[in-house]
Amino acid sequence: MIPFLIAAFVLAITPGPGIAYVVARTVSGGRKEGLASCLGTGLGGLIHVMASALGVSLIIAQSAFAFSIVKYVGAAYLFYLGFRMLFSKNAAHTNEEISPQGARRAFFEGIAVEALNVKTALFFLAFLPQFTNSYEPLMPQLVLLGGICVVLNTFVDVLAVLGANRLLTSSAKRAQREKIMVKTSGVTMIGLGAYLALAERN
Repeated sequence: MIPFLIAAFVLAITPGPGIAYVVARTVSGGRKEGLASCLGTGLGGLIHVMASALGVSLIIAQSAFAFSIVKYVGAAYLFYLGFRMLFSKNAAHTNEEISPQGARRAFFEGIAVEALNVKTALFFLAFLPQFTNSYEPLMPQLVLLGGICVVLNTFVDVLAVLGANRLLTSSAKRAQREKIMVKTSGVTMIGLGAYLALAERN
């Protein structure tokens, strides 16, 4: 279990679409929206866990057509988010009150960002079975191990949101930092989209 926890922790702190998205959401909508996006990415991660446990991920991994559909939809969504951040004209106005509608949008987009990341599905498929016991039922083990990964990932996302929010509210140059963080997150999103689009089935 210790090797698994170490590996899962390294996975959690590795920058990816989840962290980039929740930080960008915090910049554009404040802490409330950032935390809502954390819940969304966490739920999106649980979708991958259940898919792995039920064998859907195996089907995607073995089918070139299914893999391509999920891959390109996910990449296109990341491109959309990235370009929206880069060309947003409201990057320096994140001190406004967060409306419930903004938090809901952050939540549902967080689900989409994580659920459409086919690399997460394939990673769970390759990673989780290595820590299972062949003498025990496989599905409950995959759900447990995957759930631990999602909890760790969400915990790191929450820390990223709190850190970003503190950074933005602790300086007189807040507006400039907001703009830089939004643009950086936008470029990161586009880069992740390109990486996902070029991902091979192997």
